[in-house]
Amino acid sequence: MAPRLRKRLPRHVREIENVFIPLADGSRLAARLWLPEDAQAKPVPAILEYIPYRKRDFMRLRDEPMHRYYAGHGYAAVRVDVRGSGDSDGILEDEYLLREQHDALEVIAWLAEQSWCDGNVGMTGISWGGFNALQVAAHQPPALKAIITLCASDDRYADDAHYMGGCLLNENQIWGTVLFAINALPPDPAIVGERWREMWMQRLESDRPFPAHWLGHQRRDAYWKQGSICEDFSRIQCPVYAIGGWADGYSNAVPRLLEGLDVPRKGLIGPWSHNFPHNGVPGPAIGFLQEALRWWDRWLKDFDTGIMSEPMLRVWMEDYIPPEPFHAERNGRWVAERAWPSPRIARRRWHLGGASELTDSPREAATLGISSPQTTGLAGGDWCGFGNEGEAPLDQRGDDGRSLVFDTGPLPEDLEILGAPHVTLRLSADRPVAMLALRLNDVAPDGTSARVSFGVLNLTHRTSHEHPEPMTPGEPVTVTVQLNSVAHRFPAGNAIRLAISTCYWPMVWPPPEAVTLAVETTESSLSLPIRPPDPDDQALPAFSPPEAAVSTSRRTPLAPPRFVRSIERDLTTNEVSYRLISEGGDLETAAVARIEEIDLDLAHTVERRFRIDEQDPLKACTEIVEHMTLRRTQWEVRVCARTELTASREHFRLRAWLTAHEGGDEVFLREWDEQIDRDLI
Repeated sequence: MAPRLRKRLPRHVREIENVFIPLADGSRLAARLWLPEDAQAKPVPAILEYIPYRKRDFMRLRDEPMHRYYAGHGYAAVRVDVRGSGDSDGILEDEYLLREQHDALEVIAWLAEQSWCDGNVGMTGISWGGFNALQVAAHQPPALKAIITLCASDDRYADDAHYMGGCLLNENQIWGTVLFAINALPPDPAIVGERWREMWMQRLESDRPFPAHWLGHQRRDAYWKQGSICEDFSRIQCPVYAIGGWADGYSNAVPRLLEGLDVPRKGLIGPWSHNFPHNGVPGPAIGFLQEALRWWDRWLKDFDTGIMSEPMLRVWMEDYIPPEPFHAERNGRWVAERAWPSPRIARRRWHLGGASELTDSPREAATLGISSPQTTGLAGGDWCGFGNEGEAPLDQRGDDGRSLVFDTGPLPEDLEILGAPHVTLRLSADRPVAMLALRLNDVAPDGTSARVSFGVLNLTHRTSHEHPEPMTPGEPVTVTVQLNSVAHRFPAGNAIRLAISTCYWPMVWPPPEAVTLAVETTESSLSLPIRPPDPDDQALPAFSPPEAAVSTSRRTPLAPPRFVRSIERDLTTNEVSYRLISEGGDLETAAVARIEEIDLDLAHTVERRFRIDEQDPLKACTEIVEHMTLRRTQWEVRVCARTELTASREHFRLRAWLTAHEGGDEVFLREWDEQIDRDLI
C-alpha cells in the first residue's frame, strides 16, 4: 500500500534548501531544513537525520515526504550530509568514525541554540542513520532527548554487512562498492559555488576501495568495537525506539536492544525489507510517521500519547506461504509481548536422528557426513532485502538436496515461534578452516521448502570472534549457532526441517578448501522459542494507514527501469555465474530521472556477478560495477567504481578501478591491486 500523500498539514511549512552548520575546526556541514512557518515565534523541537547519502539529489525524493510531514506537525526537520559527503566540507574516510560522532555532537548543540528550536532534539535514521543515532546517543549530548533507530545494528562486527558468524559476507563488497562510488561524487556547484571542482578532486584523490579496508579486520578487534554500542549498553541514557523488518538484514538488533538497554524503549518488527515502514515491502505497510509522532510527542514535547503503556515489543507473525522471488505482501498478523525477553516464551528441543529425523528424544547414535557443492545457497536470496524483484529466498529443495536434512513428521497442530532458533551440533571437520551453514525450513505436504531462518558460523570462531583457532582435523567439537530471530507460524500438517551445509554461496565467501563435516547426532539438537497463543493479540490497536507529505519536487522519468537476475551454468567448465543488473535513478527508485526543481538528471546503474566452480572454492570471484551520473545544462559528471575479489589459500586479492568524467573528458583514473592475508576465513 503506497502512503496517502497529504497536501494539507496542521502547520504551514517553510523549506530552506541549504544551511551550512559551522564546526569547531572551521569545516561546515550542509543541511536542508523544513520548519513550521511560525517556528521563530513558537520554537519547536528538532529532529535530525545525519547520513552521507546526498540530501540534494539522490535522496531528495525520499527525504521530502517524511521531513515535510514532521515539520507540518510541529517539528524542525533537519537533514545533514556527514563530513565529506554531498555538499559538506571535508573527506569521508570510513563509516561510523569517532569524528563523525563528534561532528554530530556539535550539530545537535547548534540545533538546540537556534531561535526556532526549543532546545529539545531527537535523532532518527534508517541504516547508516540508525547506526549513528545509537552511536551518538551513547555520547549523551544534553539536548538529545530520544531516538528512533531503523534497520541498524548495535554490533558492527557480528551483525552488520561485513561478517556473519565470523564468515565474510559478499555484502562487504556490494556495500563497499556503493560507498566507493557515491563517495566519488562532487558537491553541487549551485550550493558550494566555484570551489566544487577543487572539493571534487580532493574527494577523488582521497577515495579508497572500502572492501579492502574492511578485509583488513577479519576478526572482532578494536576497529569494530568502536561504534558497537553492545560493548556497553549503559552508555545510552535516552529513550530508544528500535525498528526493523524480517526481510531486512538487521532485525536481530531489535530484541538485543530491548534486552540490553535500561531506558524507556520499544521495539517494532514488521514483514518489511530495508525500508521505512510507511513504504514497507513486503507489506503490509503501516502509518510509521504517525507512530513516530506519538514517540516524538511523548519524549520531545512531554505529551502523554499512550505509546509507553502499550507492549514493549510488537512484531508481524508470519504465516507459511510458498516461496516466491518477490512478495508484495506477507500473510500473518500483529502480535505483541509486554516485556522482552518474554517470560511467556519457552524453548522446545528436537534431537537429530540418524535417519534424518528430528525427534523429541535422542535416538540411536549415528555419524553423518556432508561436503556440499560450492553452489549450495543459490536459492538463498539477498542477505539484505530492499523490496526488489528476485531478492527473496526461493524454494529450498535444491539447496536441501546439497545438505544434510533432518525433518519432523507432519505437525499435529499449529506451532508459533518468536525469537532466535539455536542449533547445537557435535561435529568434526577434515580441514583446519571450515564453515557451517544452517537453515530452518517450513516444508509443505507437497515438498515445497520455505526458508524461515538461517545462520552461519566460521568454525575457527567457535569459541571467540576475537581469538579464532583452527580446527584440528578429525577432532570432534560441540558448537552452538544462533540463527536469525524470526516470528513464524508453522501450520498443522507441515514439517520442520533443519538443513546443514558446508557452504552458502553467493551470500558467504567459502573456506579455502572444500570441507567434509561429520555430524554426531546423539549430542546434536534444534531448539526453538515457542510462543503460546495470547488472546490479548486480538485487542492490539491497529496501526494507522501509511501517509506522508506531498513532495515539492517533481521527478520526471527519462528512461524505463531495468532489473535482471539470472543464473548461468557452463556445462564445459562446471562454473556457475549469478548475475544482477539494475538500472535506476536515485538510490531507491528504478528510473533514470530528472528533478525539475534543481534542473538535474540522475542515473545509477549496477552490475554484480558472482562466479564459482561447483567443486573448487578457489574459483570464487565477485565483480561489481557502479555507475553514477549527475547532469544539468552545461554541467555533467560521471563516476564509475569497479571492484573484483578473488582468493588463494593464503590471501584475498581485491582489485579496484575508479574513473571520473566531467562532460566528455576523463578527469580521474586510478587502479588498486591489494593483497590481504586470509585470517582463518
